[in-house]
Order: sequence, then structure tokens, then C-alpha cells
Amino acid sequence: MSPLKLRYGMAKQITVKVPVRIDLAGGWTDVPAYCNGKTGEVVNIAINHYVTASCEIDEQRRVRVRYETEMPTGCGLGTSGAMNVALIAAISPSDEHPSAIAEKAFQFEAVLGNTGGRQDQWASAFGGIQHLRFEHESVQRTELNPSAEFCTWIEHHLLLFDTGLPHVSGDLHKSVWKRFKEGDGEITSGLEVLRLAGQSMHRAVVNEDSTAFTEAMRLVMKGVDLLNPALHEPFRSVLDSLQNTGRLTAWKAMGAGGGGVVGVLRSSSSSPESIVQDLEDAGWKHLTWAIDSFGITRDVVLNHG
Repeated sequence: MSPLKLRYGMAKQITVKVPVRIDLAGGWTDVPAYCNGKTGEVVNIAINHYVTASCEIDEQRRVRVRYETEMPTGCGLGTSGAMNVALIAAISPSDEHPSAIAEKAFQFEAVLGNTGGRQDQWASAFGGIQHLRFEHESVQRTELNPSAEFCTWIEHHLLLFDTGLPHVSGDLHKSVWKRFKEGDGEITSGLEVLRLAGQSMHRAVVNEDSTAFTEAMRLVMKGVDLLNPALHEPFRSVLDSLQNTGRLTAWKAMGAGGGGVVGVLRSSSSSPESIVQDLEDAGWKHLTWAIDSFGITRDVVLNHG
């Protein structure tokens, strides 16, 4: 019996849970407009905030899909990509490889007119920390397995905050890619800086080098500002003073920027509690997080009647 017949002939409900992600470095270079001509490089982390898709099949074999998301779309954590990974995983054979599910989810989004890249889908499908290399339609994935001590350092120093300012990443992408296609030199330079940041972050995680990790995040800040300073503008009034006084060593928007979630890297001399207090006083919401190492998880309820 084929997997599809098994699902529709015997399955009553299929529930799939997938993680969203933090993009550490290299974001924007995973977009086809860039990596169809150059090589993109991204490092990201799947985290323990989830999207769940429940696929229910009634007695007439009609299918209904219901989503539950812990993070809203437009927050910068790849929620939209995670939703599509969960959907594709729910209707795919249980032995479908995560890379095939990720690619189908990306292609589904492309049909819907999303001009973003592939990193979100790969993070949700695989979980963990990964380095992704993009060349044309090819994705080369390297799983990164730093020690528990270094993972704890990342989790304790990189703090996430929801600013409450939504963004629509597709709109932000379109303006940048329009300038890129027109040959804008600042855009080209910004994307090259972001690609180098992805390379640098890869080395930092492999070598478990916290100083290099910080420098890679600073390189991301530089690259994003070259693309469009407005992408980081909503955060500056709150974060610049903390960085100027040495309490933060770096920060970056999650996703395309312009709003949503921001990640701040605290200095070892600053307590997380004090940073959280100051940013919550500014109206931001602290998001606790940890690394998710599982990616796609399924729960299938079979109808034996």
C-alpha cells in the first residue's frame, strides 16, 4: 500500500509540529535573485517556538487543515515558511526526506508570490544549527554540532525581543531586489558583506569562538545598513544607548527587519535580567528560547474502523 493510500485510507488525523528559526548571519543571500548568480551562505538556528498543522480527514475523506502558531507571521522568525513546511510534511509520506519537504514548501511559497529565500524552510525541516550554502537551485547543508557549553553560551547571551512592530518581509525584499537588479552598488556591497558574515559565523560556531561570533553579528549590522538603514531604524532609539555603554556587543533584526523580533547580544558583564528589564520598560516583550534539535515531528492517529 502506498503512503498516500495509507494516509487517506486509514489516517484520521495527522499532526505535524515544526520549529521557527533565528537567522544568525547571511540572510538575504539565500534569495534566488542573488544566489542564482553568486553563492549565498547562511547560518541559522531552529528554536523551540513552533507551528503546528493538524490535518483531519472525515468519513467522506474530506481534508481540513488547521494551523496553530506560537509566533505570528511577520515577526521575522520564519513563521510563514514553517507553516508551509508543516503543511507539506502533513500531506507527504512519512519517509519523505526533510530536504524534499523543505524544497516543496519553498516552491509552494514561490507560487504564492513570495520573493524570499530558502533558509526558513530548511531550518524548520531539519532543526538544530546549520550552515547553508546556496548555488542556483542547489542547497548544501552542513549540520553544526558545537559543544553543549557553547550552545548554552549562545542561548544565554543572545536575547530575543518582540518589538510589537510587524513587518511584511515580501514588501521589504521587493524594494531591495529592485535596486539590486538595477545594479545599485550599495546593495551589491551590502549583500557581499552579508555573505561574508555567513562565512564568518560558520567558522565562529565551528571553532566555538564567542569573539568571532560577536564580530560576525556586527558584520550583519553593517551589511543590512548598506541595503537600507531603515531596516534597522525601528530599533536604534532603544538599542544604540545600550551598545554605546557596552551592555550590548551587537544586535540584529530577525528576518528582513523593519519591525518584528530583534536579537541582542549582551556583554558578559551585563546581566540578562537588567537587559530584559530595560527593554521591557521600552515596551518590548522578552522571548525565552532554546535550540530545537528535532525539526519535523509527526503524530498520526489511525482509523482502524
